Amino acid sequence: PPEELPDFLKSLTAGDIHITTKCAIQFTILTAARSGEVRGATWAEIDSEKRLWSIPAERMKMRRPHIVPLSLQAQAIIMRIREMTGRYPYIFPGRNDPRKTMSEASINQVFKRIGYAGRVTGHGFRHTMSTILHEQGYNTAWIETQLAHVDKNSIRGTYNHAQYLDGRREMLQWYADYMEALENSENVVHGSFGKSA
Repeated sequence: PPEELPDFLKSLTAGDIHITTKCAIQFTILTAARSGEVRGATWAEIDSEKRLWSIPAERMKMRRPHIVPLSLQAQAIIMRIREMTGRYPYIFPGRNDPRKTMSEASINQVFKRIGYAGRVTGHGFRHTMSTILHEQGYNTAWIETQLAHVDKNSIRGTYNHAQYLDGRREMLQWYADYMEALENSENVVHGSFGKSA
């Protein structure tokens, strides 16, 4: 729940956690991508200049390419980790073999180590983001597109596939700022913004 986020975020930041794993979790929180999409992310998918992460169809659950605008905080994670893993294909490689992806167990072990076993999952952050952004009045289409949910209207879904990038970028920046404020125990702005496409 949102009210438990400040303590969780502080525990994650302060925890004695391998930097690659910590960055992968933080990136998951800020993008609401599925854990497997984050763990399999490659440097070739990142456009740092445009601050975009383009996930190819074969790595997506619904087998459709997905574009993720990166907030300044998500971009900072990418720049930080590049110094450590930039020579490998994967952004968040495994600790024992950097030619392979990080294991899902690595992420779950972190949650256990910081006292959140059984209470937090990588996938749960998708629900957290959806709840918070809907409560803030952001456009449902932006949120659903960010979560890579397929529009049940196949024609509209096809047409809107890569739409809303500007709106989603603004929305994700608000969300990243919100998470940062929660972690730093700052006052956070709540309210219904009534964002629309």
